[in-house]
Amino acid sequence: MHRFVAYDNNRMRMARRFFAFSVLSGGFLISRPQDQTLPPNGEPPLMPPANRDNKEARLPNGKSRNNAIAQDEHKKALAEASQLVTLSEQLRDELQKAGNYIVPVTAVRKTEEIEKLAKKIRGRLKD
Repeated sequence: MHRFVAYDNNRMRMARRFFAFSVLSGGFLISRPQDQTLPPNGEPPLMPPANRDNKEARLPNGKSRNNAIAQDEHKKALAEASQLVTLSEQLRDELQKAGNYIVPVTAVRKTEEIEKLAKKIRGRLKD
């Protein structure tokens, strides 16, 4: 029995060493900086032309493209918000007409439409 315990202790020691080695080597790989190569002239790389032009993009009428997009998104969000209000008022009216303990199928469909529209508005506002 003593031999088995000694073998087991050696095995555990090797397992601990392997674990410690793998943790240290993994930490070394993670802490190593990324390969950041500079161009031959030593200056930092320039932004790609598409991204550089995107910041200063102008429409033919001279307005900022980003401002035009933001205004368009705002108008769409307002229109969808008013549509959401309309749908919720229709749902309220349907539930009032149905009476107690009755839920019409159209009301359930209306709630699904409201959910879809609310998710669409939330997505638009997050971006």
